[in-house]
Amino acid sequence: MNSARTREAIVLLSGGLDSYTAGGIARAQGFDLYALTVSYGQTHAEELAASRRAAASLGVRRHIELAIDLRDIAASALTGATAVPKDRPIDTAEIPVTYVPARNTIFLSLALAWAETLGVSDVFIGVNALDYSGYPDCRPEYIRAFEALARLATKAGVEGQALRIHTPLIELTKAQIITRGVALGLDYGLTHSCYDPDANGRPCGHCDSCVLRAKGFAEAGLADPALINT
Repeated sequence: MNSARTREAIVLLSGGLDSYTAGGIARAQGFDLYALTVSYGQTHAEELAASRRAAASLGVRRHIELAIDLRDIAASALTGATAVPKDRPIDTAEIPVTYVPARNTIFLSLALAWAETLGVSDVFIGVNALDYSGYPDCRPEYIRAFEALARLATKAGVEGQALRIHTPLIELTKAQIITRGVALGLDYGLTHSCYDPDANGRPCGHCDSCVLRAKGFAEAGLADPALINT
């Protein structure tokens, strides 16, 4: 539980590059971390395994994997409703079929419940509004709106303990995110980003997430450690 001598925070940890970096930044800021990973009916388990590796690397106090199957209510390419698109332009205004309806709202609501139970006021999430695929729930105005909701919807908020949602990556490019993480000593070989890995967990190299990751490492002038042994 929280105390005057301890700063604690929840990090939403997917096993991907961004959430791992957000956790690394939180740790560097002096927070002791609780990690929350949601198994939401995604079509592969690689990111769940990666979240365990990331949680161990970050030295979190506790890592919860919460199973909430969204496949029946949140149709998306990531929940198997359609094929994952490959080699598509990613600099368009169109929201892609990999968008999972209300996913960040659901995830942040779960984190909010745990935060109130633990008595902590800080949640870290690795959303990004620049080098990303155009998801509406990754925008700064969405985060501000959720913070306002949290103040109204919880006992802690009504009593003056407002939730703060930290989005340290929201205005960074993927290359800047990677550079920041490397400076913090993060091992990106532990992470998984691909939306459509093969049966052995190897990334496809052609989905939006793979393309953005490759672009980020190239612009950072670094090799992607997750690809070295694949």
